Amino acid sequence: MDVREQMRQVPHFDRFPSVDEMNAELDLLAARHPGLVRLRRIGTSRLGEPLRALTVGTGARDALIIGGPHPNEPIGALTVSQLIRRLCEDAALREELGHRWHLIPCVDPDGARLNEGWFAHPGDRRRYARHFYRPAWCDQVEWTFPVAGDGYAFDRSLPETEALMRLMDQVRPSFVYSLHNGEYSGAYYYLNRRDPALAARLTELPGWEGIPLHHGEPEMPGPTTIAPAVYLTPGGARQAMTFGVGGGSADYAARFGALHLITELPYWADERVGDATPTTTSYRDVLKAGLAAQRELIDVVRAAMEAVRRDLAVHSPFRRSTEDMLDTYRKAADCWEGLPGIDRPATVAERFGNRQTLHMRRLRLTGTFRRMLEAEAAAGNLTPAIREQRARIGELFDEWCEEAEAESAGEPIEIRKLVAVQLAAALVAAADARTDGEPRPPA
Repeated sequence: MDVREQMRQVPHFDRFPSVDEMNAELDLLAARHPGLVRLRRIGTSRLGEPLRALTVGTGARDALIIGGPHPNEPIGALTVSQLIRRLCEDAALREELGHRWHLIPCVDPDGARLNEGWFAHPGDRRRYARHFYRPAWCDQVEWTFPVAGDGYAFDRSLPETEALMRLMDQVRPSFVYSLHNGEYSGAYYYLNRRDPALAARLTELPGWEGIPLHHGEPEMPGPTTIAPAVYLTPGGARQAMTFGVGGGSADYAARFGALHLITELPYWADERVGDATPTTTSYRDVLKAGLAAQRELIDVVRAAMEAVRRDLAVHSPFRRSTEDMLDTYRKAADCWEGLPGIDRPATVAERFGNRQTLHMRRLRLTGTFRRMLEAEAAAGNLTPAIREQRARIGELFDEWCEEAEAESAGEPIEIRKLVAVQLAAALVAAADARTDGEPRPPA
């Protein structure tokens, strides 16, 4: 299999597809290859949207590809479409990979529809933040799988999560791939097994498209590194307990001994994300300044929330998301306190990544807060407090957008390149899963 050739064949895209366009693509592919694929409904979203999967091939093993595990992460919809097309049009590729494939372009269509305001303008960071939506953690498909242990249990799975669980129970996958996106980071991966050979192959892929690997701060402190920018998948009850949520798809995939992969790709690129050059600033000082700024953000938005709380009348998803971000950002900041081994120079990548985390959280939180207040205004609820905070948060949003843009000179990454890397990672990991022991028996 020539992975680089597969990447070169990915076409140009100028936008991300809407949910309706994703569904139309599935219908088109199913109609075009009636004897080869099966399109079926695997569940229903919380708002009544059909959840559909397309199955390709008859291999002895099963692979599950999950697009849109978070609704602000639509690269996977295009990756799924490209992978389906390759599998349908290339019998030799199907035979070589040896899997029956189950592909879902978007597992949270309700949330994706609330992001469609920026899908046609993927390189515009301000527009992205202005139309951004990410559910509260307990409303996220990726983080509501059942989990138990360490004195903690979670069993409040969402209908979308239950649909994924039923599908996994039916096919007992040997490979599960969850397609994720970052924002202003480098490319990185989570892998649920210590496989240095596979990890090394994965690290090559972003560079082939000119996308830097991520060498800045990880999402959570203390990850286990398998290879540069490849981390051992965190999960289980201990992490879930920290944020009061469930397990991830990797936790459920472990029931079947499946290889589980997450690919995280940015929307914007900056060479500093991969620069390991030491700076003259200590990492302790970088971390301290970043945490102080994040806590100031939380205090400012929490005060604005308290100013309008009694006047809020619309139970919008934006309100639930805003309240959750205030809580989870505080918990995330607490996780970074008291880290050992930080009395050393910070690298350029760490300093840049720390600031990008602040910019990301500022814009996500104020952007969602604005959408919450606009939902109130649209319902005719324009109390003095709501009008005042709407103006104040709008000013903060504009100020913080300008600051983020001034500090981040990187360019939007071509969508084609992002899809190519996600597609290549699927092919590389599937080939690895194919050679891992005996095929699983059907359920």
